Amino acid sequence: MDRTYLTREGYEKLMHELEHLKIVKRKELSSAVEHARLLGDLKENAEYDAAKEALAFNEKRIHELENKLSTAEIIEDNAVSTGAACLGTKVKIIDLDSNEEVEYRMVGPDEADPANGFISISSPVGRALLGHKENDVLEINIPAGTLKYKIVKISS
Repeated sequence: MDRTYLTREGYEKLMHELEHLKIVKRKELSSAVEHARLLGDLKENAEYDAAKEALAFNEKRIHELENKLSTAEIIEDNAVSTGAACLGTKVKIIDLDSNEEVEYRMVGPDEADPANGFISISSPVGRALLGHKENDVLEINIPAGTLKYKIVKISS
């Protein structure tokens, strides 16, 4: 069974989402199905079909979250001491073409949000950064071309 690597914050976020879906959303959607059922003929009741579909989607998401959380391995910030970019580290890089600096937190795919500084270790840039140390220069091939980065700082 594959592990799901998460930061503590990512784990808590998924737990909160699961709790909300099970306690709040499930009840709301069940009420919507019951309300739509009372509207009459179920064969031609679009509201009933939509409510049942939403409930099924919610149950699917609950199942996905339960599976992810059951295989979760939490990566603690203080567990990283290698000096190399790895899951859980913050990596500050500079684009050698534009001189733009950006800092990413290396996370698992379930927490990825590049616009907010969380980059997946399975993304092209994330994979390329893994194992590298400060002052390493990288050329990363992505679909849009080649990126040239220098690692400025790695921290936990």
